[in-house]
Amino acid sequence: MPVAGANPKTTAPRDGRLGQLRQQVYEQLRSAIEQGRLPAGTRLPPSREHAASLGVSRNTVLWAVQRLQAEGYVEARVGDGTYVSQAADAPPPQGLVAPPRGLSRRGQLIAETAARWRPPHVAARAFRIGAPEVDTFPFALWDRLARQASPRQRSARAQYLDPAGDPDLRQAVALWLWASRGIRCDAAQVVVCSGSQQGIDLIARLLLDVGDEVLVEDPGYPGIRASLLGHGVLARPVALDAQGLRIDEGAAQWPGARMAVVTPTHQFPTGVCMGLARRQALLQWARTHDAWVVEDDYDGEFQYGGAAQRVPALCSLPGSERVLYVGTFSKTLHPGLRLGFVVVPPALVEAFAMARAITDRHAPGDTQAVLARFIAEGHLLRHLRQMRELYQARQRVLVDALADTSGGALQLAPSDRGMHLLYEAAPGSDDETLSRKALTAGVMLAPLSRYAMQSTRRGWLLGYAGYSEAEIVAAARVVGGLARMR
Repeated sequence: MPVAGANPKTTAPRDGRLGQLRQQVYEQLRSAIEQGRLPAGTRLPPSREHAASLGVSRNTVLWAVQRLQAEGYVEARVGDGTYVSQAADAPPPQGLVAPPRGLSRRGQLIAETAARWRPPHVAARAFRIGAPEVDTFPFALWDRLARQASPRQRSARAQYLDPAGDPDLRQAVALWLWASRGIRCDAAQVVVCSGSQQGIDLIARLLLDVGDEVLVEDPGYPGIRASLLGHGVLARPVALDAQGLRIDEGAAQWPGARMAVVTPTHQFPTGVCMGLARRQALLQWARTHDAWVVEDDYDGEFQYGGAAQRVPALCSLPGSERVLYVGTFSKTLHPGLRLGFVVVPPALVEAFAMARAITDRHAPGDTQAVLARFIAEGHLLRHLRQMRELYQARQRVLVDALADTSGGALQLAPSDRGMHLLYEAAPGSDDETLSRKALTAGVMLAPLSRYAMQSTRRGWLLGYAGYSEAEIVAAARVVGGLARMR
């Protein structure tokens, strides 16, 4: 059953570029699904038969189908073919509109990420995840460090600067990584960027081509998938267990994958810590397949045990030469700084610096300089000690308040790391309804399904780091009351 529409072979430009044929087949299939000509549950024709009917190669059809699968439009059933996903019948996110006409194909890919990820830009309130404590940030200390710069230093920082980052900041980050995460790297390997999201974008632009496959955690962070898909990369979901990403399953199902993106210290969003054996297996996979591993260590600093109990970074292990480490100060300090970094192999530093220069030249000089002093003088260490104590206390308040207000229906398991907790429900259950009711009552309660691709895991994520005890208790009353009514 060929998809209705123009034959891509006859409508492609005369140069017949493979990328254009692939894009046309993809667009025809997607349009047929969105317009209902291929309703949910429809089995797609075998790739050879479909390719013959369209007059294109089988690889062209496979590429289009694989991209649709990565975007959730279709799902593969082992031994039974590929079917239009039930999710394809779901209404688009509220307020979502089609990309404007006139965009390039890459522009369309980027614009369409709104269907998969909408970064929040409203004031955080309980229990929104990812929000750090900002009210107690030492702004007065920060301002004092800024005022201590001499006029000559201020003038120098007002010029165009090294796109890889301020030398003092890169040195401070390198020393901090060794002391806090066990990572040995030269300052020259640190490339300063505007948070972890830009770090992921730089990696995708420089190390991946359109159609490449990347293993991602399922459930996992949608901002990572959005960045990859915006570059035409196929995000391949890999299931998790108690030890983290199942690299053995991922390697078997997607043997051509060129990269894996993981959050090993505190997996987002499930909170699993990747075990040593699994970490070694992941590094071995990268070496064997000449692939890359991206370690997103977004809240690795928030481990509440003693220093001897803290899990070091994946990048600190022997054999981690093909690991790129992505860090950010959005959680350790505050997201308004817009500063993060990527630690890359020495041979890639120049390319990453040039990509940063092409994007936005460099980060603000004054902010980089103040952060360098903030780290070097020990203020970051003191701030993190305070935040660890504060967050651990707030987590205890959340666990107790939710158990009390729900009449014991919602029992959260405490965690020795992170900034949020997960309450997991039965696989495949409805976790959207409670989240919608909570939002109506003024509480942000993210459903786990929002972070899943093929995973049937369900539940709710409750952030506690950025909210006072009173706010946590008040929000718990709302959620607990709704849970009793279910």
